[in-house]
Amino acid sequence: MYTDQKMTPPKEITIYDIAKALNISPATVSRGLKDHPAIRKGTKKKILDAASKMGYQQNTFASNLRRKRSNTIGVIIPRLNSYFMSTVISGMEKVANQSGYNLIISQSQESFKKEIISVKTMYDSRIDGLMVSLAYDTADTEHFEVLLKKRIPIIFFDRVIDHPGCTSIVIDNRQAGYDATHHLLSQGCKRIMHLAGNLSRNVYSDRLEGYKMALAKFNIPFDPSLVISNSLLSEQGGVDAAQEILTMHEKPDGIFASNDTSAVACMRQLKLAGIKIPHDIAVVGFNNDPISKVIDPNLTTVNYPGQEMGEVAAATLVNKLDQSNSPGVNTIVLRHELIIRESSTRK
Repeated sequence: MYTDQKMTPPKEITIYDIAKALNISPATVSRGLKDHPAIRKGTKKKILDAASKMGYQQNTFASNLRRKRSNTIGVIIPRLNSYFMSTVISGMEKVANQSGYNLIISQSQESFKKEIISVKTMYDSRIDGLMVSLAYDTADTEHFEVLLKKRIPIIFFDRVIDHPGCTSIVIDNRQAGYDATHHLLSQGCKRIMHLAGNLSRNVYSDRLEGYKMALAKFNIPFDPSLVISNSLLSEQGGVDAAQEILTMHEKPDGIFASNDTSAVACMRQLKLAGIKIPHDIAVVGFNNDPISKVIDPNLTTVNYPGQEMGEVAAATLVNKLDQSNSPGVNTIVLRHELIIRESSTRK
């Protein structure tokens, strides 16, 4: 016969239970679990074996509260849907884990409102520090002040905003935009379309400025009608750009896209319509995603060092946490590289 009985939760194993089982003092157990050098190896092994068999769990939360450290770093990103961002997170996790920290990752989904909620969640989770790449529509840093008032350091990366108390990790997007456009111009292109992201963000506005600088270098007037500001730079955005190009009376002979996803989608759609790449239209992307080496012809692109950016951001934050009195650096600029492939090379 079935009877509804409340299950009694298992008893929490403490250092006192381990001490009783081994007939040693709780202080010795505590030091053994912390790998204290004064505890003999044999005793330490007995303590660890007993802790494992008895199901002991260290109360890191209580320990961290005593030390006023959570050993946790927060990361807020727009979306975890790109090769670039996944490599950034990989770099961060590598350095953070090596330094004894764990990561809490949150996505703003390109929403300023969700970014504000994420910051509050991170604050309530008692993070030691925060790394942030801003949402498209973030206009100020007011929501970060709650952390800064508590002296919780913040590192901005990729999509950044100026703040005197925070460090930013970037590449020279203006120079990268210049390099990409200059390359197309050197291949004989004279009418270059630019697929831009949301121009309120530094990365896309700077790439547009670099594009303009290269045009000026070749004495080609800037034509606003050749700039498509696509808020997401998605696959659909690339398809839409291609369809717009196909309706143009005077088509561009070059395309510089602010990411590889939109560049490849645009190329594919143009090829389906009979446009020859690079003979009719030469194409350059951005980020050096794996997809750039799958499309035929292979895509010329700007290598954006995501893994390095993640490692540098995390190392900078850990350094701030370990040496709180050390002078801060306002901006760290990483190197980029134009990787020339068949999509832009005209013989």
